[in-house]
Amino acid sequence: MKRQFVAFLAFLLTLCCVAQNKAFNVLDFGAVGNGSTDDAAAIQRAVDACSGQGGGQVLFPAGHVFLSGPVELKSNVEIRLEATATWLANPDEQIYRLSAFGDNRGEGMMWLWCRDVENLSFTGMGTIDGNGIRFMGSELADSYELKPLADPAFDPRPHVLTLIGVKKLRMRDVTIRNGAYWTVHLVGCDDAAIEGISLLNNLKIRNGDGIDIDHSRHVRISNCHITSGDDCICLKNRREWEQYGPTHDITVSNCTMASRSCAIKIGSENMDSISRVMVDNCTIYGSNRGIGIQNRDEGTVTDVTFSNITLECRLWSDVWWGKAEPIYVTSYPRANGNHKDANWRFPKGQTVGRCGEVSRIYFNNITAVSENGCFVGGDEPGRVNDIYFNNVRVKLLKPAGEQVLVFDKRPCRGEGFLQADRNELSRMSLPLITENVTVAVK
Repeated sequence: MKRQFVAFLAFLLTLCCVAQNKAFNVLDFGAVGNGSTDDAAAIQRAVDACSGQGGGQVLFPAGHVFLSGPVELKSNVEIRLEATATWLANPDEQIYRLSAFGDNRGEGMMWLWCRDVENLSFTGMGTIDGNGIRFMGSELADSYELKPLADPAFDPRPHVLTLIGVKKLRMRDVTIRNGAYWTVHLVGCDDAAIEGISLLNNLKIRNGDGIDIDHSRHVRISNCHITSGDDCICLKNRREWEQYGPTHDITVSNCTMASRSCAIKIGSENMDSISRVMVDNCTIYGSNRGIGIQNRDEGTVTDVTFSNITLECRLWSDVWWGKAEPIYVTSYPRANGNHKDANWRFPKGQTVGRCGEVSRIYFNNITAVSENGCFVGGDEPGRVNDIYFNNVRVKLLKPAGEQVLVFDKRPCRGEGFLQADRNELSRMSLPLITENVTVAVK
């Protein structure tokens, strides 16, 4: 009798464990997984059931391609993609109608998204594929053209993951690729860990950011490989999401990155404060810029450390902003508003902005090879201050016929470029141009 009672308890415990780790297989909710049928409704049913029953795992089984339109993610859900499983964005532009920036509908829509949820994770060796090339125009030498928009204030290109107000986010091992616009956008998130993912965007796709950390805090990114047409990792405070407060306490470590824009960037959108940031032990290659702070709004950037970084920069075409600056630290007022998103770049009702302070920025043990030197500048003395270079070494390459170097200050009021003589820079221990700034070099 005692033995039977113990067996019964073990049975109950097993049932309890199964319930706690219940997998909601999307095939069981009507998904087909043939790569041509839109499975969004079935996937949404699986997500809703998982969250509604207290949480668990939404499983995308191996050997299937799950084409889908937009899906809303929920609390206490683990998206689990088995190896050889792919979640693929439907290329039909007509189905993307939820803006990735609230009332601003001019900078892309949402595909996989959530708002104000807790305990969300993405795991497994499978793939989330944004199907990016299907949303682009003609292919050029080092970019794709953007398709003409019927309405300049509405861009249908879907962002891959728009995660708004998530408390406790985990992302591990998955491959995320081919974004048509921003790829992983963290808005107002708190306690996020992204580890060991491969984020592989097409290097020719414009606006193809890798990871954007926006009004978020306590974010850790580690052991990732990121390639992106636009910035690989970018910290900012967009005006559309100002209710979520500043960005602070961010660490990036042990990552490899390549970008047609800037591999690691802070800005340009920053209407609040960005502080306590550490980037360590990373490798950057084939990028138009390596490390950049591009403050163009009234927000501040303080207490940022970049250390133990090896980088290689090269100049790409004028489609991409930047002139192969390995390190770039600036604060200039944004160009006056005269474009489609001016109402969102400046404080409400204004078309002229101002820029905030950039200070206490540390570069330690940086080794770079580049076709240009470093640039540190501000619109007036004191705007950028306490910039420290400790053991920073830049090997300046010399392409044939390139005697004048050009540094890119855009987006800014007035002249967007600054020139320097290559021979003069080559004679410096650290090839560095400054404007209204004094830096400390050791």
